[in-house]
Amino acid sequence: MRSPSVRWVIAVTISDRALLRHPAPRGTTAAASAGRPGCGELTGMDGSGTTRSRWATLLFGAAVVAVALNQRPAVVAVAPLLGELRDDTGLSPAMAGLLTTLPVLCFGAFAPLAPRTARRVGLETAVAASLLVLAAGIALRLFPPVALLYAGSLLAGAAIAVANVLMPAYVKREATRPGVVMGLYSASLNIGAAVGAAATVPFAAAVGWGWRGGLGSWLVLALAALALWLPVAGTGRAHRAARSAVPGGSSWSLLRQPLARQVTLFIGLQSVQFYSLGAWLPTLLADAGVPVSEGGLLLGLSNAAGAVGALLAPAQAGRMRHQRPLVLAVLATYVAGLGGLLLVPGQGTLVWVAAFGLAQGSGFALALTLIVLRSPTPLTAARLGGVAQCLGYLLAAAGPVVLGWLYGLTGGWTTPLLLLVACLVPMTWAGWGAARDAVLATGEQPRAVSPV
Repeated sequence: MRSPSVRWVIAVTISDRALLRHPAPRGTTAAASAGRPGCGELTGMDGSGTTRSRWATLLFGAAVVAVALNQRPAVVAVAPLLGELRDDTGLSPAMAGLLTTLPVLCFGAFAPLAPRTARRVGLETAVAASLLVLAAGIALRLFPPVALLYAGSLLAGAAIAVANVLMPAYVKREATRPGVVMGLYSASLNIGAAVGAAATVPFAAAVGWGWRGGLGSWLVLALAALALWLPVAGTGRAHRAARSAVPGGSSWSLLRQPLARQVTLFIGLQSVQFYSLGAWLPTLLADAGVPVSEGGLLLGLSNAAGAVGALLAPAQAGRMRHQRPLVLAVLATYVAGLGGLLLVPGQGTLVWVAAFGLAQGSGFALALTLIVLRSPTPLTAARLGGVAQCLGYLLAAAGPVVLGWLYGLTGGWTTPLLLLVACLVPMTWAGWGAARDAVLATGEQPRAVSPV
């Protein structure tokens, strides 16, 4: 038997879905409507069943952005420092490469734990705990033993995995129009990645602690996000879910439905594109005659273009009955970017890199938004997100390895890029199915009740 607070949370979710098409007047209870946005399209319901004030809405958006900004720097900050790190620690190339792969593996391995954690302690508390664990992982990298460097990377990857899964579910529950908030969240992921890649070396120089100072500087961002998240999101007690199992079986049982499999494949192949080319883009460009000094800048441009796509795609997705036109737009942009890098990588490079960045940013943001839109409740969104991101990131972790193997085998980038182009076919098929106007069938039967 669900508690009254849990029944109300589910009722808000259903009314939020209806509000996408039929905004209601202010003051309406959760049993009838989620209420008209009080400040743009970010406003959700607070714990009393009323709409947020304008100031509370801005803080809500800032908290979501702060969490998102922390989801990539701890991972991407390692690559720019690998040379100095190896010189200091004596790590082999393989062991140094493991530092960049380990967090991505953790994204997949720990993703299924996120829904269970949220059911036990609540969404807000679980996200707060992930920020605390992330800070602990970053702090461990400051200490001398090399083993702590790997332990810190493991903790950071696990923490990010939990937040990756739970933030779309939190947005599903709290935002009246989740597409707009998912746009902010996804754009912030890309901005965090871009800043992490570009600013880590200058931070290291400024702090004066070498590569450890560069990696440890992101501890400040994690603690700042935690300080902002706690007063805005609360402790999760008001919305704590029942400790019993979610109706409808385990998270993995969702894969019996074609819709869940399509969402999972779409997000997985999106991640393959991002991590595969992201790992090798500077090398690819250098082989094409682009100066090495420009490779990092072009990678930053790719992430910046991705932030633009990530901001726009979810907002559009939330306004559409089905999102198939967006899937086709993502495909076309991928074809332009990958096609240019395949045929004339040394000419028009700025255009091809920007096109690829726009494609991966908008495509991945669309994939996260589909998790929200295809789920009838926040708990289902967490379950689907856990499964989709588990399989998706495990698949993505193999991408850089496979591309590197093909590059070494063939001595060029034609075959690796053709493989990425070929992956667009199943990705588009999966996206076409995942973008249809439907939701997953689960055993959850939400009932509209008044807030308590």
